[in-house]
Amino acid sequence: MVAQSGKDLLIKIDMTGSGSFETVAGLRATRITFNAEPVDVTNLQSAGGWRELLAGTGVRSAAISGSGVFLDASTDDRARQIFFDGQIPDFQVVIPSFGTVEGPFQITAIEYSGSHDGEAVYELSLSSAGQLTFVAA
Repeated sequence: MVAQSGKDLLIKIDMTGSGSFETVAGLRATRITFNAEPVDVTNLQSAGGWRELLAGTGVRSAAISGSGVFLDASTDDRARQIFFDGQIPDFQVVIPSFGTVEGPFQITAIEYSGSHDGEAVYELSLSSAGQLTFVAA
């Protein structure tokens, strides 16, 4: 994979529940993390006493975070409403030259801040809440 522009890593939100995705407005920094919780099956007969893990099992999860400037756009309104209503809509994460991850996420935190001589900024945290799909670029 060649170097890519960070601005091409996009977080998109399903605006209506019908698969109509829009890029979350004002983001300046985004991150997605994938995790896999292993299942340890090590026993007294494990070769050389080395740990053994069971393939294809365990809990997989993903976390998304982003930060940026508050633009008071429709995606800001949608994210805020999702949080306060406890909804779990679909999101997309477009990873340049890698692919697109899509599935249900819960907004676990929204943080707003600002200084008297600067713009209002926010931070957004999401946790996967179901099966995710991946489509390679």
